[in-house]
Amino acid sequence: MKQLTKAEEEIMQVLWQLQQCNVAAIIEKLPAPKPAYNTVSTIVRILESKGFVGHEKEGKGHVYHPLVQKSDYSNQSINKLVDGYFQGSFKSMVSFFMKKNDMGLSELESILKEIKKDEK
Repeated sequence: MKQLTKAEEEIMQVLWQLQQCNVAAIIEKLPAPKPAYNTVSTIVRILESKGFVGHEKEGKGHVYHPLVQKSDYSNQSINKLVDGYFQGSFKSMVSFFMKKNDMGLSELESILKEIKKDEK
């Protein structure tokens, strides 16, 4: 799966949220300053060429929908982060974020409880 640029990822976040929409609806959900219609339309077409987005013809326009699930992309991105910066070690990544964010043991225990709850 290809990596997305920051702009592409921002568009995908909206598509994952809305599930299907036209370019105008995407622009409406983006923060100010709003990008130009043609800019968003171009990015959506790039996302289509990368296999992230599909479309249906509706009247004179198109309604777009994600072809890649957010969880699949998130998983791939996290794995790339772990491989690239932490030599494939999730333990090293967690340790790094605990130290950088001044996280205490009680917060880590809370996270472990959430993980165990999700395993059931």
